Amino acid sequence: MLLSAIGVACMLAMASHPVLAATQSPAAKAVKPSAKAAQGPVAITSVEGVSEYRLPNGLQVLLVPDDAKPTTLVNMTYRVGSRYESYGETGMAHLLEHLLFKGSPRHPQVWAEFSKRGLSANGSTTFDRTNYFASFAANDDNLRWYLQWQADAMVNSFIARKDLDSEMTVVRNEMEMGENSPGRILFEKTLAGMYQWHNYGKSTIGARTDVEGVDITRLQAFYKKYYQPDNATLIITGKFDQAKVLAWVREFFGSLPRPKVGPAPMYTLDPVQDGERSVTLRRVGGVPLLYAGYHIAPAAAPDYAAVDLINLILGDTPSGRLHKHLTEKQLAASVFAFSEGLADPGFMILGAQLGPGQDMAQARDALTKAVESFGSEPITADELERARAKWLKSWDMAFADPQQIGAGLSESVSQGDWRLFFLIRDRIKAISLADVQRVAGQVLVSSNRTLGEYIPTASPARAPVPARVDVAAQFKDFKPSAQVAQVEAFDASPANIDARTQRFSLAPGLKVAFLPKASRGQAVKAVLSLRFGTETSLKGWGEAPTALAELLDKGGAGLSRQQVQDRLDALQSEVSFSGGDGQLIVNIDSRREHLPAVIQLVGQLLKQPTLPPEVLEEVRRQALSMVTSQRKEPGAVVANALARHGNPYRPGDVRYARTFDEIEADWTSVSIERVKAYHDKFLSASHAEFAAVGDFDPTALRSALTKAFEGWRSDEPYARVPDPLVPVSPTRIVLSTPDKQNATLTVTQPVPLSDRDADYPALTLANYLLGSGGDSRLWNRIREKEGLSYSVYSYVDWNVMEPHSTWAATAIFAPQNLDKVEKALQEEVRKALTEGFTQTELDAGRKGLLNYRRLSRAQDGRLASAWANNLYVGRTFAESARVDAALEALTLEQVNAALRRYVKPEQFVTGVGGDFKETPRP
Repeated sequence: MLLSAIGVACMLAMASHPVLAATQSPAAKAVKPSAKAAQGPVAITSVEGVSEYRLPNGLQVLLVPDDAKPTTLVNMTYRVGSRYESYGETGMAHLLEHLLFKGSPRHPQVWAEFSKRGLSANGSTTFDRTNYFASFAANDDNLRWYLQWQADAMVNSFIARKDLDSEMTVVRNEMEMGENSPGRILFEKTLAGMYQWHNYGKSTIGARTDVEGVDITRLQAFYKKYYQPDNATLIITGKFDQAKVLAWVREFFGSLPRPKVGPAPMYTLDPVQDGERSVTLRRVGGVPLLYAGYHIAPAAAPDYAAVDLINLILGDTPSGRLHKHLTEKQLAASVFAFSEGLADPGFMILGAQLGPGQDMAQARDALTKAVESFGSEPITADELERARAKWLKSWDMAFADPQQIGAGLSESVSQGDWRLFFLIRDRIKAISLADVQRVAGQVLVSSNRTLGEYIPTASPARAPVPARVDVAAQFKDFKPSAQVAQVEAFDASPANIDARTQRFSLAPGLKVAFLPKASRGQAVKAVLSLRFGTETSLKGWGEAPTALAELLDKGGAGLSRQQVQDRLDALQSEVSFSGGDGQLIVNIDSRREHLPAVIQLVGQLLKQPTLPPEVLEEVRRQALSMVTSQRKEPGAVVANALARHGNPYRPGDVRYARTFDEIEADWTSVSIERVKAYHDKFLSASHAEFAAVGDFDPTALRSALTKAFEGWRSDEPYARVPDPLVPVSPTRIVLSTPDKQNATLTVTQPVPLSDRDADYPALTLANYLLGSGGDSRLWNRIREKEGLSYSVYSYVDWNVMEPHSTWAATAIFAPQNLDKVEKALQEEVRKALTEGFTQTELDAGRKGLLNYRRLSRAQDGRLASAWANNLYVGRTFAESARVDAALEALTLEQVNAALRRYVKPEQFVTGVGGDFKETPRP
């Protein structure tokens, strides 16, 4: 249920993303509905606001209504993942996920329809399940269409040879993208070492040879076997009419026939591991990593709750044992812990990322000692209660978010029963210290360990024998909590947002926007932005601004780092600090009853931070480790080179683009005295914005803000640092990143516009049609037609103050495909400029872009950030309404003219980075 933060992207090994539209296969034959009249869904049970229904054909339906936000989220989960693949079929479940988006005879252009309707849609594949999900502004037509497509896709998708040929190369590029990450590859190899027979030891993305050589008839058979109504769960959360939804479910899914024979049960389990195992990975670039993997019980087992808590006891920062034994003792830059609760016995991974100069052997010994020392250092009651509070806080926050509920229920379905979402929570609440200690002693033993970058030791002990769980029996004494109360429906139109928002100012210089509205779980999002300094006064501070932001939540006003975190856990809130030169941003995620206390705490941390020197050393090591990693990453080196090209500013200026060496030098030299001086000189509420959106008491919050920031002023002058457009010469930069199997191409060009200009709507829509929408020219050519890239898009980085924006396009690809990708991008840009877009493209793109804009206004976090920015630039959401109206009124001639006026291929600055076997042309 709860995943601790990990310093490396291990979960990428199991992630997947959407694929796009296709043409009709002549051989495709639609499945005819059952001759028997479709019967409606039957109510089965209801738990805490989640209602289960079943159709006679076996389809499970879960409805989680929540009118608090005008957003609907749909998740179709199939109980099939890489665990179900046979020999030679690795990656099949994931590849099938891609091909489902290629359409069916009735829906041949799926992704284009998503884009037209403004659906934020995707798919993902893991070990135990495949799911397809979409979110959109609540709309009966979109919901009805999406359900109709899901029903059609379940049994009538093309799954055609021609689509497989092009999509296989896209999946292969996704695989190549993962090959660039040492953390992901070490994760895959660690799992392969842990599992001898079970498919959890095989990466979900599959073996390259299996993906390249997959037989279409086997893939079609796999689809027909597992994509059936009795093997699926439809989950709908957010705002919708339940009666209409149930009627549509009956209409679209009710007549689908139930298969005569379902999938055969799975029976393979690994034997208990009988000795230490190790894996060593050697690659160019990156930083040292260390993983220790242990087998654990299935998610449905009572002992799994203990595993989730052990993850926090070991991996949390700063209270975790790994942090104390490795990070604080300067043996590692960062540490992490997480587990995978699966249908069969799963795994937990503990690990460390090392910084430059840190010794692998010392880190290895410290890691295994910390993890396997529960016998000599038992878990304390304080450790357990701290972990329990953090876990339950995260669960409560997830349960307040319809999108997270849908994703969580999908995972619980794959684990064996959707009610595990609540049962594991109850087990977390009830589990004893003795049981957590017992599980730690049984699981965290050397014989159950597989170590990345480790040599095994002798004298193994034995973990419990893996076993499946009777999931139904786990619910014998289960008693659901009270039903969740429904909240008001919120109209996210610009006019209503402005009408509902209270705007005012507080001394000494705080501009405030309050948008109180009911929300699930009484959740509230808030943003505080402090602005300070001038072009002159901000010069030469190096990494002091970034270091300050990293240190602010590490203690203050008499509270230690741990006490601050414990206080936030008690307040069921999250607070993060970020920023850099001239600005500090505080993001707050809280609840109605706790927000005033959180504001008080934030005020104390800002005004009286401890700024502990030992934590600065920790932050320094992590930053230096990141710089070392970025030096060999294609995307990072290209971005750095493009930022430096034509940059006219001198070192020390906040607009100067530093080299990696300069960044490293700044981190090496920054001192705690320098950080304190920066804080004392600049931070105040003299020039600040605060916005809150969600369920809160405006009177109480206003009082809290007044108490927290009244009198916190500074005489230091403030003036926005100007950022005028500076012409740069067109060029092509080629950078080598050895041993990286994924390359990056980025093209940029300055644009003499801000988002205040009359051409802003036209160029925004033109770029959407060219490379930002799901049915864009670049996407369709480079990804869909030629299968060269997993990710290709263009965008405009809009300046809100000055006529200095940037248009850019970027793609990732296999290095040997550089010429093809660059040629395709150039051809599509020139074709759009010479021939223009069509009226059909314009109509579909306009609808999709407007729907995306509406969706963004329905997210509380985005709305709070938007209000903070509006306060800064002096706007209201009337500006958003004006842009919407302008987009509605645009003609085809205006959109084509805007693209021709501002996108100039002869001015392009191009950067490419990768491991090119033949040196590309300059």
